Amino acid sequence: MEVVAVDIGGTHARFAIAEVEDGRVVHLGEPITQKVAEHGSLQLAWRAFERDLGRPLPKAASLAVASPVNDTLIKFTNNPWIIRPPLMQERLGVETWTIINDFGAVGHAVAQVAEEDFIHLCGPEGPLPDKGIVTICGPGTGLGVAQLLRTAERYHVLETEGGHQDFAPLDGIEDALLKRLRKAHGRGSNERACAGPSIVAWYETLAEIEGVSVPHSDDKTIWAAALDGSDSIAVAALDRFCLTLGAVAGDLALAQGAKAVVIAGGLGLRLKDHLLESGFGTRFTAKGRFQTLMAGISVKLITHPQPGLFGAAAAFAQEHAR
Repeated sequence: MEVVAVDIGGTHARFAIAEVEDGRVVHLGEPITQKVAEHGSLQLAWRAFERDLGRPLPKAASLAVASPVNDTLIKFTNNPWIIRPPLMQERLGVETWTIINDFGAVGHAVAQVAEEDFIHLCGPEGPLPDKGIVTICGPGTGLGVAQLLRTAERYHVLETEGGHQDFAPLDGIEDALLKRLRKAHGRGSNERACAGPSIVAWYETLAEIEGVSVPHSDDKTIWAAALDGSDSIAVAALDRFCLTLGAVAGDLALAQGAKAVVIAGGLGLRLKDHLLESGFGTRFTAKGRFQTLMAGISVKLITHPQPGLFGAAAAFAQEHAR
């Protein structure tokens, strides 16, 4: 069965045709990426994908959305689009559909992609556990969090908004970051501390600590300078980002009772080499009396190029195979 898989984030919407059978994805077609800002609605982006594809779209769709999901009105956290599930058939011409949180979709991808689609970051090496809980988190435009529960019979994906939990600073530098976040937003969440846009707050906080005047830059500029090493404060901001992501991932694993953790998100993949070389693993295990427990948790990075699209198709396959 053919399905239109769509992964809608804060910046981009990705479309592909997937083939599903017996609850699993058997093929994912070549994705087409569109900028959200270039289309006024999902319906307009949908029609643009149809034109690019050059043929009528299937009557089945699965949407992974960077937002909490409900049955009436879906508003994105970092995206002006609005989706009204009751109007899916009228607006998109589909007869069957699934709508899932974007990191819920990544949870389905974690459950179904091959072992070679992961690399090891820290903790015990080996495949993900066949039974138990896998915590999934990852930075992009926001910080996505989901939970994968594997049982002997099947798997279950639990969608969460764990990225919006309060940020807990662990040293004086993070105290300074939290002070800046509170001044700007009223509170500091994990998403404000370790999602893509947070590099700006890290950069400005470190510049202030160093007594250096820096011009205000957007996150793309600072990430580029951090990754190419051209700005020492940006590089330091990247190091702090990796430390914080390790601490947050460890907190989530404790809260969810995880046997393993998977880091995902477009930014997570870009940071692969930096995560391996940073203090990510040290911060992940630094949980006081539970340090030994944390050292026994395997942490991996998913490297599949389109986990959101693959996971959207997998979610549809699971729902409609029952």
